[in-house]
Amino acid sequence: QVQLVESGGGLVQAGGSLRLSCTASTRTFSYVLMGWFRQAPGKERSFVAAISWSGNNRYYADSVKGRFTISRDNAKNTLYLQMNSLKPKDTAVYYCAAKSKTGSYYDATRYYYWGQGNQVTVSS
Repeated sequence: QVQLVESGGGLVQAGGSLRLSCTASTRTFSYVLMGWFRQAPGKERSFVAAISWSGNNRYYADSVKGRFTISRDNAKNTLYLQMNSLKPKDTAVYYCAAKSKTGSYYDATRYYYWGQGNQVTVSS
């Protein structure tokens, strides 16, 4: 069964950093656009960042631009999200996902495989 396994979440103080990882069980994901989404309590899942299969194109939500960096290592089947200058409003469950060939990178309905989710909590 195809899986995306996330790691790296946790509790950090405002201004701190965390790095999330998402490892795929198959090399299939090395050839697709991958993204990160997050969902805060009582809110809908929202787009955070996405990266093309080659890594040449990266996309960010305005709320994280300049603070978060998405990257990938296809040799390791792994996607990363480096989060710096974290703020309490970044507190959420973070999900990695693999996107289908059609639709917009910011549209969660266009992603067909999802990780299990990883809690990130930023204290003030």
